[in-house]
Amino acid sequence: MTLTRRDALRLAAAAAAAPLVPKAVAARSAEARAIAAGRFFSASEMAVLDELTELIIPADEHSGGARAAEVAACIDGRLAEFDPGIPELREAREKWKAGLAGFLALAGDERLALLERLAAQEKDPETEAERFFAELKSWTAHAYYTSRIGIHDELEYKGSTLLEEFVGTDPATLPRKLPGA
Repeated sequence: MTLTRRDALRLAAAAAAAPLVPKAVAARSAEARAIAAGRFFSASEMAVLDELTELIIPADEHSGGARAAEVAACIDGRLAEFDPGIPELREAREKWKAGLAGFLALAGDERLALLERLAAQEKDPETEAERFFAELKSWTAHAYYTSRIGIHDELEYKGSTLLEEFVGTDPATLPRKLPGA
């Protein structure tokens, strides 16, 4: 098999472009996911929710963050399943819409500043916005740590593993007759 100069140039170009492809694809898919409307939230609400959850649990060198775990989609899905005919569930959905509305009118730096102010009151929330932050953080943590990324990458859960040595009781050493029987 002979390699022509044209084939060598194609291979070199493909090799040079290969590291860029996953980043570009990941960036486009994250962007598309962030702006797509959810089942309950609008596209702009989903984008803000995705940003806020990622600020709460950011990606690091050990594992992906809330965005990689699709926390915003999980929260959106849970709220979409809340029956609006039940007053408590309808009220919960309305609080989420109102809570996100407080962030929608702000730019990225302003959102971060607001999030930090709300987080400072986390232990003793007094306003609706502070209570919304507590709820947002709780739901973010729950969605993240029940995702594959949260369980396996972050917590390094290995699942049920086979015991190499039995450490229980040997049934052969148990009495044949139960005491008092």
